[in-house]
Amino acid sequence: MNTKKSDKDVAAKPVAAKPLTAASKVSKPVAKVIAPVVKKAEPVAVKVAKEVKKVPEVKEVKAAKAVKEVKVAKKPKPKVVRDSFTMPQSEYQKIADIKEIGLKSGLQVKKSEVLRAGVLALCAMNEAQLIAALSGLDKIKTGRPNKH
Repeated sequence: MNTKKSDKDVAAKPVAAKPLTAASKVSKPVAKVIAPVVKKAEPVAVKVAKEVKKVPEVKEVKAAKAVKEVKVAKKPKPKVVRDSFTMPQSEYQKIADIKEIGLKSGLQVKKSEVLRAGVLALCAMNEAQLIAALSGLDKIKTGRPNKH
């Protein structure tokens, strides 16, 4: 019997592949010193890799915020004017009637909105219609009414 192993016998046995680490590439005495250092270095490398992955996300968020800031720019509100006026009770009651019609249709309307809509409606008229609407109004005395 031949006790020597042939090349065929050696090649036929599968060898389990071991993962190569930095400690396995050097001699055993040096490996004992390097192994703890390598083990400590690996978590640091993982942390650094995670931080590197986070950096582009931060830049994207900053870019998105810059875009939102541009969209947030609002046009300035128009200045409002506070004024008082005098009108007959019957016409004043019509404002309340218009507000009630708005509530029935599901739209809550303020008195100032009714008056503004009326001004816009007058502006939409042609000159002849506007003159006819304004000439049909009764002239009333301006100022505060007398107390009774």
